[in-house]
Amino acid sequence: MSTLHALTGTLAAGPPTGVTRELDFVLNLIAWLVTAAGVAGLLIVGSRMALAVKTGDGDEHMSQFLMVMGACVIGATAGPIVGFVI
Repeated sequence: MSTLHALTGTLAAGPPTGVTRELDFVLNLIAWLVTAAGVAGLLIVGSRMALAVKTGDGDEHMSQFLMVMGACVIGATAGPIVGFVI
């Protein structure tokens, strides 16, 4: 019974705080970088769309827009998934 109690106390304590704090810092940094890359990507695609409208060219800008938005969704959901697994 005491072994089970000790094991339960160890599992309830969770991972060491030093590892979790460092991992949280890295995940937060990556999340900010993904956000900045998503905003930059949308600005680039938007400016290319504006230039295409001005010159009269109608290329596949919608596929580029959807690709950037898909990358933003993947980047936005990666952090909570990793946080749930840890």
